[in-house]
Amino acid sequence: MKIRKLIKAIFFVSALINLTPSSKATQFFAIDSKNFSQSKSVNWINNVFPKNINVSSKTPLPRSENNDKSNSKNEILHPYKDGSQTLLANSFDDKNELEIQSEIQSEENNILKAKGNVLVFYQGKILKADSLIYDKRQKTVSARGNISLSIGEQLFKMNRFQYDFNSKKGYLFDVKGLIKTDNLIDDLFSNVETSDIKNIEISKEIFKEKVLNTPGALKNWIFLTDKIEIDGKKWKSEKAIFTNDLIELKQVKIEINSLEVISRKDQLRFKSSLNYLILDDKISVPFWFGERTLTKSGESFSFENRWNMGYDNVDKDGYFIGRKLNSINLFDDFVLDLEPQFLIQRSLQGHTKSFVSKGDSITADKVKRDAYWEDYFGFNSQIKGKISNWNLEIDKQINSFDPDESPNSLRVKSNLSKEISFLNSKWDKSFFGVFRDRVWNGSLGESEVYTGYGSKLEKQNTWEVNGITKSETLSLGLGNFKSETLNSKNLVTSIKGSLFYSLDQKLPLNVNKASNKFIDSSFKYISEPINKGLSLNTSLELFYAFYKNGNNQQYLGFGAGPEFILGDLQKKYFDYTRISILPFYKIKSGDSLFKFDQIADKFTLDIAFDQQLFGPLILKSNASLNLDSDSKDYGDFINSKISLNWKKRSYEFGIFYQPHNEAGGISFTLFGFK
Repeated sequence: MKIRKLIKAIFFVSALINLTPSSKATQFFAIDSKNFSQSKSVNWINNVFPKNINVSSKTPLPRSENNDKSNSKNEILHPYKDGSQTLLANSFDDKNELEIQSEIQSEENNILKAKGNVLVFYQGKILKADSLIYDKRQKTVSARGNISLSIGEQLFKMNRFQYDFNSKKGYLFDVKGLIKTDNLIDDLFSNVETSDIKNIEISKEIFKEKVLNTPGALKNWIFLTDKIEIDGKKWKSEKAIFTNDLIELKQVKIEINSLEVISRKDQLRFKSSLNYLILDDKISVPFWFGERTLTKSGESFSFENRWNMGYDNVDKDGYFIGRKLNSINLFDDFVLDLEPQFLIQRSLQGHTKSFVSKGDSITADKVKRDAYWEDYFGFNSQIKGKISNWNLEIDKQINSFDPDESPNSLRVKSNLSKEISFLNSKWDKSFFGVFRDRVWNGSLGESEVYTGYGSKLEKQNTWEVNGITKSETLSLGLGNFKSETLNSKNLVTSIKGSLFYSLDQKLPLNVNKASNKFIDSSFKYISEPINKGLSLNTSLELFYAFYKNGNNQQYLGFGAGPEFILGDLQKKYFDYTRISILPFYKIKSGDSLFKFDQIADKFTLDIAFDQQLFGPLILKSNASLNLDSDSKDYGDFINSKISLNWKKRSYEFGIFYQPHNEAGGISFTLFGFK
């Protein structure tokens, strides 16, 4: 769950200062250019008041105490639909100038006052308030009452704000915001003509009565804080609350304490103290947000729990715990993440069974030996960044710091990818490289890819026709691999070319579809309505691979089976059951040179069972039963996973275990809404 989105919310507040000049009708908001910083680094005041704004001191200030009289040529009366009028002060067509509308405007002793439906337009931004005061001599501005700020699709509300342009200090009080992170940066940096935004609805509510789930995307956040203090290039808030639940604040919220935002050149630096993930106003999970940097790309910021607890019996001898350190900005858009780990179970039992004997092949049987202090620690690292329009990711895993075990303790994966257009479709093009990759292959078990590199072109598509949901995957790959052979522990090197196609379909037989996909506060346990009833799932697969010396293998696979969904998951007891059964058969020929991709298990039965137990507590399980009579594992489960989940409308927390590869861990997901 990524809060680069969360942090962008604070940057969004900076737009308020961008609108503060709106407080001044152009001719009476003449701030001396000498007060502006000439530094090229990011400066809140520079962002607020562009140096090329047209500030004319010759135009007389309008003086009026009611909306029926006008003594200035620049005052324009516009009638409302209900017959009342509004006073428009200094309306300009130039996009670098601002426009103030209100029912009443007056000036006395160089103090401008605007009251009644105050509207300020500036470069695509709208500010609405009950009243606004600007002191021309002291260069202070304040607004009160039902303040709304709209910047593109971002909405920001508060009860009061004040700002001193001389000291560059100010305050925002009782702040609420609705942030749409997918276009936040574009909204903040765009310069839109005032005429293009006059009809934007600004009187929207922050919290919603009904929302739609956005599967796989968390783009909207609500945040609240009592006070934000502005001090030059630094913004402070003692406590800020964020939530992804647009309906209410009860289920999940993120409490950020001692938040500081500092502007530096073309980036923002964020700091905070100990923070909390609060579930159902009862459970508080502490986490460190640390220091993060947000750039225009926004790629360097994400929300995730820094503590990682898991179980890996193959590489780590059981339970382990890790903690992610603060992200390090290497250069441009490249970020380095580090996670030291302590291998709890290995240290307690005093021995390890994760390595082969010294001098043996990497594919030899692992042996038991005493564990030393160097074996008690592991380390994960990840580098992410962009090269031109390509995304680069490199993952490295170290499972012991014993120099005698290197490189037996090292695993590396790298991927360079981007989206391309090919045959009138969108494809993912990637180049990959691996060192000691673990691959699970059904009844053949786990095998090692010692080294591998190559390229892959893949397309995935999902659509619906006449109520039938279809999912399609097409993949082409070419690579060079060094891995253990099919029938021995020896390593063999070969090129491999492959073609894979799959088509999965879900056909409703007797399904009661929800009348609409909107949900409200009555949906406590689900993020979208459930389509219950009986469906038929079908699967079709085609695969072909070739190797050196003319070797090849291929298969045609197909399967069909029922899926039952009962209940609405809105009651407290046993109100949701899901059972899915899918037999799958492969017609194959040929053999691979390798163990890791050999076509095995010609006949399997995939089983899934989910059951609500009590309230948000759900038991989930899935497994593949081997029904291939020629296999040594006939009648055994070759893939399996069981989890106990706490599922709510806005989040899901689960503990899972995978018996087939002796791995497990904790999962946590935040759901997105719009």
